[in-house]
Amino acid sequence: MKKYDEFKTKEHVLPVVALRGLVVMPGSRLQFDVARRPSLRAVDAALKGNQKVMLTAQKDITVETPAETDLYEVGCIGRVVSMLKMQGGGAKVVVEGVDRAVLRRLIGAESHLVGLVDAVTCPDVSPDTVSSEARIRRLTELIQSYAEILPKMPEDIILNVLNAKSLGTLCDYIAANLPLKYELRQEVLECFDVFERADCLISILSKEIEILELEQGLAEKVRASLDKNQRDFYLREQMRVISDELGEGADPVEEADEYRERIEALNTTDEIKQKLLSEAARLSKMPYGSHEGSVISSWLDTVLELPFGVYTKDKLNVNAAARQLDRDHYGLKKVKERILEYIAVRQLSPELKGQIICLAGPPGVGKTSIAASIAKTLGRKYARISLGGIRDEAEIRGHRKTYIGAMPGRVIRAIKQAGSLNPLILLDEIDKIGSDYKGDPSAALLEVLDPEQNKTFTDNYLEIPFDLQDVLFITTANSVDAIPAPLLDRMELIEIGSYTINDKKKIAKRHLIPKQMKKHGLTADNFSIGEKQVAELIDGYTREAGVRELERELASIMRKAAAEIASGKAEKVVVDDKKLAEYAGTRKFKRDNLAREPETGVATGLAYTAVGGEVLMIEVNIMEGSGKVELTGSLGDIMKESCHAAVSFIRAQGTRLKLLYPDFYKTKDIHIHFPEGAVPKDGPSAGITITTALVSELCGIPVRSDIAMTGEITLRGRVLAIGGLKEKTMAAYKNGIFKVIVPEENRADIDDIDAEVKSHVEFVYVSRVGEVLKEALVESPFAENALQYGEKRVAARPEA
Repeated sequence: MKKYDEFKTKEHVLPVVALRGLVVMPGSRLQFDVARRPSLRAVDAALKGNQKVMLTAQKDITVETPAETDLYEVGCIGRVVSMLKMQGGGAKVVVEGVDRAVLRRLIGAESHLVGLVDAVTCPDVSPDTVSSEARIRRLTELIQSYAEILPKMPEDIILNVLNAKSLGTLCDYIAANLPLKYELRQEVLECFDVFERADCLISILSKEIEILELEQGLAEKVRASLDKNQRDFYLREQMRVISDELGEGADPVEEADEYRERIEALNTTDEIKQKLLSEAARLSKMPYGSHEGSVISSWLDTVLELPFGVYTKDKLNVNAAARQLDRDHYGLKKVKERILEYIAVRQLSPELKGQIICLAGPPGVGKTSIAASIAKTLGRKYARISLGGIRDEAEIRGHRKTYIGAMPGRVIRAIKQAGSLNPLILLDEIDKIGSDYKGDPSAALLEVLDPEQNKTFTDNYLEIPFDLQDVLFITTANSVDAIPAPLLDRMELIEIGSYTINDKKKIAKRHLIPKQMKKHGLTADNFSIGEKQVAELIDGYTREAGVRELERELASIMRKAAAEIASGKAEKVVVDDKKLAEYAGTRKFKRDNLAREPETGVATGLAYTAVGGEVLMIEVNIMEGSGKVELTGSLGDIMKESCHAAVSFIRAQGTRLKLLYPDFYKTKDIHIHFPEGAVPKDGPSAGITITTALVSELCGIPVRSDIAMTGEITLRGRVLAIGGLKEKTMAAYKNGIFKVIVPEENRADIDDIDAEVKSHVEFVYVSRVGEVLKEALVESPFAENALQYGEKRVAARPEA
């Protein structure tokens, strides 16, 4: 191939536009969209100058900011005809190709690409020469053949080709107007010699015509096959005979005999064997290649792959199991105790069946990972089924085998995956199941998780009873409130609480840091992070019940440390306070300013969410009005009812309280606000907090800021029990509140609270709102002549 320096060249300095998937040929006019800012600026620069621009294609169209090495060396100098700017920052540009050009190099420009370009003058050849005439005729023939295969080709293209006299112009015209890949156009553009250009284009067109003819032939065969549906049976019979003659394929009778041998070898009940044998008998009578035969064959394959009679032997050493669980996980005392109890009972009663456990707790506390650890401890196979977002009952029970693409449900597939009849199956996120017109998956799980029913569980696809009694089912959930009551009733609930800061420190030291160091190729010789820095990560960079975000932060720090070590900037990285700030950035979370001065109309409550406990501030304002009650903060119906119950209770107790506005329900408007309005809130446990804030504002008595409270109220002033006490008290402790008011009815739940929390937090037990007000307000809100809580009275209405 002739080099461009063999031709006459002229040097230019021009703006450069990198094209993606486009090649502009000399003599052609092309419209294209420009979206990238450097390209837009290059076109603007051309319009402000002599309208000329260097147009060159990218080698890789996915590169967003191309360098010189990403561009083809040969391109085309174009003249910008017009530029129409569009909404959104892009533009439609029309250019005309002028000359072939070579991009020698890019030179400096901040806003757009500018290149040193050599324009190449490629002299055409005389059309009267034999070589030129032969090539023109060959190109004309190929274009006519191309047009016959693609009848939608515009007639003016064919006419222009037939009337062409110049070989060079003809080659450029064909390359510009046929639907060729841009790489092929680039090959033509890079041919400076006219004869080489024509030969290159003839080769490309010949190959394209060959491919199009092959595609056309395949399309005709498909079309013909669709017209022969009525002869399918006859053709299949012919294929069977041919296959028999060649010794290929399988005779249905022989196939059925093979299935019978496998069925007889199964270690299962006679009822199941009889069902399988009857299906094998049906298969032997099916014509070769029939749809129903393939359905039966697939069904038999699926059933015979199930692990009938295969069991793993449980490891029933209690002490060894305790050591294994402690090695794998820190804390989770209740879960470990329950598993050790199960192992102990299995030692004494090997026939124990029907164990179904639900682990409920916030995200990141180790529910899923402890299930895998339990399987390892017991020596059982492990399979996990993710239930989040499932809305189709068939996902649990399977589809009828007559449907196209039918398959067993997830439970049977998990058994098949585990390869034994007594695996541990984890049903993850059971509280995230939905339902729609296809059925309710939670209803299907009622049979799976009922020890009295699952010994004859029937999958819609299998249509045979399958014993799930030996399966150890463990489910996980973030909130049991979303689990239907009948389903929850079938499971033994174990609640897993949030980790304290000390728990997280120990988990990080024992598990997270060694795991991430191994993952990132770090050792104790080249990396270390102190306990103080881990504590700062926990307190200032993560706010979670578990340790998932903490692990991500540690991984981020170790990646940066690994980068420094690998680049030679440091031989060992010691993460101190300075390094921590450099690697982790500014502190994400600051401790809530709860240690404030006592304030009127503001009370501190406690809430329980799916991600753990939270401190909840409640604010009340009294304004001139007509007795309206305004509630804001994305509240649910139950919380709104608690607000109205609190207002009614205060009105009923008005004569006993030192109210600044005795007729507030006529002359004042009350606004009760729950900050963080984007977060939905609901539940009755904020009742005493709402009442305290209201009484504080109406009496002008500040609320103590060092106390948090939780409890439901009644219209008569009783304080009722609430849920989530463990998580709520954990939130109070984490936020520096060391005195919590809780209902008397929850006294028994204190035993479940973390020992660290119990040792630092003082609990005040109350049974009536009056006790709450006396404890929470800086002074008693009751009038001096009013009966106090606990005194005898004649009136029927109970005191506060």
